[in-house]
Amino acid sequence: MRVLVVEDEKMLADGIAEGLRAEAMAVDVCYDGDSARLRLAAYDYDVAILDRDLPRVGGDDLCRKIVDGPHHTRILMLTASTEVEDRVEGLSLGADDYLGKPFAFSELVARVQALARRSVPAPPPVIERAGLTVDTARRQVFRDGRYVPLSKKEFGVLVELLRADGATVSTERLLEKAWDEHIDPATNVVRVTMMTLRRKLGTPPVIETVPGSGYTVRKER
Repeated sequence: MRVLVVEDEKMLADGIAEGLRAEAMAVDVCYDGDSARLRLAAYDYDVAILDRDLPRVGGDDLCRKIVDGPHHTRILMLTASTEVEDRVEGLSLGADDYLGKPFAFSELVARVQALARRSVPAPPPVIERAGLTVDTARRQVFRDGRYVPLSKKEFGVLVELLRADGATVSTERLLEKAWDEHIDPATNVVRVTMMTLRRKLGTPPVIETVPGSGYTVRKER
């Protein structure tokens, strides 16, 4: 899951990003609407968390841009105002959800996860394929009944491959969904992650390389 946080209170924005990353999400942060507009043009986000009161380009304008854009980004609007009229106005702009400040972080996470499930088809709670049993809720993986401890990035890559249901997933797609904007597109981090993931999953190999295209998880053992 890739999330964009747009909040001009730097400490709050960084705190939200840090907490969401701890939930295995890839998070980009912008502190004003102008830079957020550039990010939205460059990346396809599952969820955007927008402060309604932003400098330069306001949250309302960003909301309209996302709604009119080509992607299916879901919008969670943040605001210090809890008046009913403000919530109604925010939702009428096209926002999918509305959360007043201050808020409980656990509620923010739950709302982001709920919106992400509406952004793209959610993976089933448990995926079973090629001897793997993957519990997406508990973030646990078993191979032929053996528990396989994975890092958050390894787990994210594996789930992205499984979601493809046998289709090939490119390195670029994995970078976009499992890492944030600070990753160097020329890096070999996907290849290194794939090496450790394959080693941990054991033999026979589950993940196959498609030369010149990317990676896939075979459907049958």
